[in-house]
Amino acid sequence: MSETPLFQLADDIIYLNHAAVAPWPVRTLDAVTAFARENVARGAQHYPRWLEKEAELREQLARLIGAPAADTIALVKNTSEALSFVAFGLDWQAGDNIVISNEEFPSNRIVWEAVAARHGVELRQVDLSSDATPEAALLAACDAHTRLLSISAVEYASGLRLDLAVLGTHCRQHDILFCIDAIQSVGALVTDVVAIDADFAMADGHKWMLGPEGLGFFYVRPERRELLRLNEFGWHMVDDPHDFDRRDWQPAAGAQRFECGSPSMLGIHALSASLSVLEEVGMVQVEAALLERSRHLFARIAESPVLETISDSSEGRFAGIVTFRHHKQDNAACHAKLMAGGVICAPRGGGIRFSPHFHTPLAQLDAAVALAEA
Repeated sequence: MSETPLFQLADDIIYLNHAAVAPWPVRTLDAVTAFARENVARGAQHYPRWLEKEAELREQLARLIGAPAADTIALVKNTSEALSFVAFGLDWQAGDNIVISNEEFPSNRIVWEAVAARHGVELRQVDLSSDATPEAALLAACDAHTRLLSISAVEYASGLRLDLAVLGTHCRQHDILFCIDAIQSVGALVTDVVAIDADFAMADGHKWMLGPEGLGFFYVRPERRELLRLNEFGWHMVDDPHDFDRRDWQPAAGAQRFECGSPSMLGIHALSASLSVLEEVGMVQVEAALLERSRHLFARIAESPVLETISDSSEGRFAGIVTFRHHKQDNAACHAKLMAGGVICAPRGGGIRFSPHFHTPLAQLDAAVALAEA
């Protein structure tokens, strides 16, 4: 395998369990290039086939997250948009409260702060270390007036992985809506929104799903659809959006009701190509390889005299994010050194976040840690 910077594998063959898999950057680039050429040449001529690709992507996403049907999936611009559909679609009542953690990415915090300010509901931001387990801390904050629990499946800075089944069971038993920001888990971990009793789940395609920015998904449990008041309206939100002459209209029966206008067709082609790689490998294998890389990083960092892991390395508490700090360099200097050396990483949670996917060679992880130590 040729030497390349961490995560930059566009010219490589990905090897997993000794089987060669077409590299996702090449496959995605080919899909984008082909679509762009068709779009520039004779776009309208190819539109029926593009619609087939749109339908295919919904099916791929439904399979990826264990959704019961493709019509439970809406194509959205990003996680924040989907969270806003929930936050400003629900009919809030005086005395309601919302429970989140104090480690949320702004997407899963600002929207609830806005709801609290507009509707006078209480927002409870829970310290996940305040009880025996993060789940116990969250559930201790829930009471008879809790309307919704919204949590990241994997926290963006610490990499902490939540036991969603425990949270989902409690929410179902106590009639609490369960909302999952899944951007740091879908495409990294095997996901089953039905098994964890999710009412709503959303994620951008540009993280672990390996797609471009500007396109994500919004899953809505079918029996919860009518709970959400619609705040965006347009031609694409009906069951037959191409019947332009029809004067009467109703929102689509499925999740397409949340799509007011044309989705990103270029993004659809790109994300579908990326998901085809994940499907080809299989999410069980993807998760196993990804967790192996996290364990490798934990072990390598533990051997270092100057590095310290911030992320919880306990089994079941991590996914693909490993955050660490340097004892003798500040984060800014360490991050700048790594980026200059071709290691793509991010300053998060008081440390530096590594997030290798299933295909990153272990040798490149070792090289990244060695550069961090220097």
